[in-house]
Amino acid sequence: MRFRRASSQSGGVFDLLGKAQEAEQLEARSAAPDLWDEPQRAQSLLQRLTALRNELERWQQTSDGIAALDEMLTLAEAENDDSLAGDLRAELKRVTDEVERLEFEVLLSGAYNDRDAFLTVHAGSGGVDAQDWAEMLLRMYSRWAALRGFTTTLVDQTDGEEAGIKTATLELRGPYAYGYARAESGVHRLVRLSPFDQAHRRHTSFALVEVLPEVDDAPEVQISPDDLRVDVFRAGGHGGQGVNTTDSAVRLVYKGGTPDEIVVTCQNERSQLQNKETALRVLRGKLLERELQRQAEERARLKGEHRKAEFGSQIRSYVLHPYTMVKDHRTEAETSNAQAVLDGELDPLIEAWLKWNVGRESAA
Repeated sequence: MRFRRASSQSGGVFDLLGKAQEAEQLEARSAAPDLWDEPQRAQSLLQRLTALRNELERWQQTSDGIAALDEMLTLAEAENDDSLAGDLRAELKRVTDEVERLEFEVLLSGAYNDRDAFLTVHAGSGGVDAQDWAEMLLRMYSRWAALRGFTTTLVDQTDGEEAGIKTATLELRGPYAYGYARAESGVHRLVRLSPFDQAHRRHTSFALVEVLPEVDDAPEVQISPDDLRVDVFRAGGHGGQGVNTTDSAVRLVYKGGTPDEIVVTCQNERSQLQNKETALRVLRGKLLERELQRQAEERARLKGEHRKAEFGSQIRSYVLHPYTMVKDHRTEAETSNAQAVLDGELDPLIEAWLKWNVGRESAA
């Protein structure tokens, strides 16, 4: 198979040649004698290399399948052999299904979309109901990740005083975890009869979802030690027996030339070093997301576009009373089966967003 640069449906470029070259570079780096001097970085490198190899192999197998199907068709026509019709139909369906899957993955071909992700849920306005709503969303994303075969790790969680959670961060590991999960970034609105209201009145609650790519090799991200403060404290609430007997939890406070500090905490692991490494990965994701957002705003400014700030504007509503409905306000996709969505069946909404986002990113 000859790798080449092919335009994607998004108007960008699906750089298969670039992926092959990146795989070659990572293979060379993986052979370096000092690879395991930094175990976390080495593990990340090998995971990236494995993902690239698997993706390139799928494209190669699909290309081989198309070539074999063409040969079978040519042979059947030359010999006027109808006995191959059944085999041809079966092979055509297999190849067509695989091509459709690969075409859909082209929608995920943007920078960093094939990386793992950190997903954070923050309770918004709505008091105890909002904290309970944040916990419902955390459950929804955990179940969605399980349905997709992703591995999840709870990085950090702060419980609410009465119920639910104030904030929680999940690490999602799996093919295109960030590409899929980024569809969920924004404000989510819940309308329901409140279980915390004695009068059982209808309440509206909000929660913010942040999604960050997990990266350790992004050229856009440079962390100066002078701008980073590391605090350690005693963890509590999660991590199992003995988690709060040592100062293993880590808080990173980063101020890199901007008025706003970035604060990241991690207390999931018993080891202070492991918590620091995880917190650094979250910080890199935050810095990369901030830089990508700055670049998008600069492109819009140069094109003379006015874009309203989307932070704080709901992207999706979940209505449980007086009727049931989940509606995505960006794509207009909706379903009346709200319980299925809350149980993790998010793929139809995410796929609708990916297709809608094609034109949006092309315009940028």
